[in-house]
Formats: sequence, structure tokens, C-alpha cells
Amino acid sequence: MNQWLLDFAFRISVQWWVLLMAGIVAIMIAFATISYQSVRAALANPVKFAKRIKTNNRID
Repeated sequence: MNQWLLDFAFRISVQWWVLLMAGIVAIMIAFATISYQSVRAALANPVKFAKRIKTNNRID
């Protein structure tokens, strides 16, 4: 694989902190998404949800 990569005309070097920052941003996005969905589920009215499932016979 190294030989295949060496055949490319353009090469860049990526600093270690760029990969670290990308990982941190990805974890932050995942945490924000999970937090939002958790709060949304916690604040939802389960009775209203159950009635909607019973009348529509499906989940929206």
C-alpha cells in the first residue's frame, strides 16, 4: 500500500492535531445528538404517543 501511495503526484502531510480535532468534533456532534434525542424523549407525553400509535396503527 505504501508503494501505491508513493505513486501519487501530490502529497500532503497531516498534523496529528488535525486528526485529534476531527475526532473531538465528531464526539461532540454525537453527544449533542444523543442529548437532544434523550431530552426530547424525556419531555414527550407517553399517553399522547400511545394514542397516536393506536389510532394511526403506526409510528410517525
